Amino acid sequence: MLTRPRPARAFTLIELLVVIAIIAILAALIFPVFAQARAKARQAVCSSNLRQIGIAVAMYTQDCDGLYPYAVDPADWSTPQIWNGQPAFQAEIPNIGHINDVLGPYIKSRELFHCPSDTGFLQEDFVPGQTIAPNDTPPGAFPSSFAKFGTSYYYRTEIAFRHASDSSVQTPATLNMIFDGCGGWHGGSIFDTRRYSVLHADGHVKSLSRSQVDALWATPL
Repeated sequence: MLTRPRPARAFTLIELLVVIAIIAILAALIFPVFAQARAKARQAVCSSNLRQIGIAVAMYTQDCDGLYPYAVDPADWSTPQIWNGQPAFQAEIPNIGHINDVLGPYIKSRELFHCPSDTGFLQEDFVPGQTIAPNDTPPGAFPSSFAKFGTSYYYRTEIAFRHASDSSVQTPATLNMIFDGCGGWHGGSIFDTRRYSVLHADGHVKSLSRSQVDALWATPL
């Protein structure tokens, strides 16, 4: 007597829903881990860029009798009014080269000035309420600071104004020389959660919180 093979048992709707729910839960657990790993990788690239820029700064100082770059960053160039309290400094801005151009002869690729997390920004981090490039249409550093200005990294232009040198700076290990243009690239959008990759005058790079960077701005030259 022949027996017919039993047809394969199909999943019920409830079983399918359970499987889908399990997959969704696993995805919710795994995706943030992948996102964090990608963010860490981008931050590592950013820190590497700044270290190499630090080498370029050292080469510049060797060629210029120890003086640090006589340069300006996009924030000071596009919004010189932030220096209204220092008219002598403000008057120098039109005659100073941009930091990425001044260091250009000492680097192999302009990509060194490109932070992989650079998504641009509207207002300057360190001048509350000040919109960068306010006369542009549209204003801001979009689609990225690198795309618009050629650099994701900004400069403590006071160094140029004061003609500081590697021998005149009192505490090079705490002088914030070049840093991320926006703390939201490696941190959060909320003020206290912003983080910055910072190149110090002695050449080392650290990832710092907003409060730590604010403390560095008080470092005298």
